[in-house]
Amino acid sequence: GGWVLLQNCHLGLDFMDELLETILTAEIQNDSFRVWITTEQHPKFPITLLQIAIKFTNEPPQGIRAGLKRTFSGISQDMLNASNLPMWKPLLYTVAFLHSTVQERRKFGPLGWNIPYEFNSADFTSSVQFIQNHLKKIDIRKGISWNTVRYMIGEVQYGGRVTDDYDKRLLNCFARVWFNENMFDSSFCFYTGYQIPVCKTLDQYFDYIQLLPAMDTPEVFGLHPNADITYQKNTSAEVLDTITNIQPKESGGGSGETREAVVYRCAEDMLEKLPPDYVKARLVKMGALNSMNIFLRQEIDRMQKVITIVRTILNDLKLAIEGTIVMSEASKNLRDALDNIYDARIPQVWRRVSWDSSTLGFWFTDLLDRNAQLSTWIFHGRPKVFWITGFFNPQGFLTAMKQEATRAHKDWALDKVEIHNDVLKQTREEITSSPSEGVYIYGLYLEGAGWDKRRSILVESTPKILFVQLPVLHMFA
Repeated sequence: GGWVLLQNCHLGLDFMDELLETILTAEIQNDSFRVWITTEQHPKFPITLLQIAIKFTNEPPQGIRAGLKRTFSGISQDMLNASNLPMWKPLLYTVAFLHSTVQERRKFGPLGWNIPYEFNSADFTSSVQFIQNHLKKIDIRKGISWNTVRYMIGEVQYGGRVTDDYDKRLLNCFARVWFNENMFDSSFCFYTGYQIPVCKTLDQYFDYIQLLPAMDTPEVFGLHPNADITYQKNTSAEVLDTITNIQPKESGGGSGETREAVVYRCAEDMLEKLPPDYVKARLVKMGALNSMNIFLRQEIDRMQKVITIVRTILNDLKLAIEGTIVMSEASKNLRDALDNIYDARIPQVWRRVSWDSSTLGFWFTDLLDRNAQLSTWIFHGRPKVFWITGFFNPQGFLTAMKQEATRAHKDWALDKVEIHNDVLKQTREEITSSPSEGVYIYGLYLEGAGWDKRRSILVESTPKILFVQLPVLHMFA
């Protein structure tokens, strides 16, 4: 009889096939026998096993109201009455609010946390347990040791999961602003309309939570209202992406152009615009050992690889559509290219050797622009302003600049040199000459902040403007 529970099955995929075999062949006498499996999403998880199973996903609820409801449904009346000190209930509610906030920030992607952390109910339980123990031991005259509480929450209980310095700084900021004497003041609020309720029973808490807004503005979590636009945009892109993925791939018998004809036309168009191969001889003339030229050579090698792969795939695709070569199951790359080009996406094999972009059109324009920058550099000498986002390895570019500066000053050592930058007031078009030292770069954008050109400082974002282009930067060592 009994039940079997297998946890973290994404770590033992080989065993899953064996498990399926066992379940299908074993003669089980007991009707109530069940196998429970816990797993993370994994592309290689056996599909047959998923198909015969009942699936249940456990996701954090959306919004502060739902989050607090779920947290409080795990709290008993005994726990509420665990301490008769007046500080206990407000502290419990604040930890619950922090718990919902850290989970909710995840949906905003890199704007919420640099790295998405798996905060879960264990963090909440251990934080509450700590506060309970702390309140038992305190001297009433001295009150709560806030430094201890903030350290335990920001560095240990929740902070223990956090690996990024900026994320750690954010958590400690929440702990500093919310966990202090002011929280017992009747005027204290996390954000307008989000107070700490004074309640005696669980039902009163639920009544209060029910009155919170169903949709929270990002400002509740300390984010700019623009963050919501980014979130909504990403969510809708994901939905549309999924819809495109499950569209039938075979061409129907409609009166319009067939998929193959559309892709054939695209391939011809791209081949026509595709730049020619590079001539390596030019590089030798420029001085092969100069650090900037070594960097240029590496960029050209990578660019050449992209151009070659794009040309090969497009030519093969044309031949396959004409029927000259067979588009068999083996040529997975061609089939993938056909599907993706039809959907205006970047074929996998191109993306692997290149860069990310939202659509195939943008990606191809990028290819032409990147190639133009490298060609100009080879044939017309070093550009006055570099488009830094057009390089495969921008860090390598800055390192080459650093080496160049070190060699210009005989008494400098490379490990004593660091990179500095000044944001200029000019745009790229206004720059007429190269700097005496270092390089001018452009192509950088700000997300989550605005730029005041007059005072050259960061400012709050303007509503509804998600990205702001920075003026030219002078990078020097």
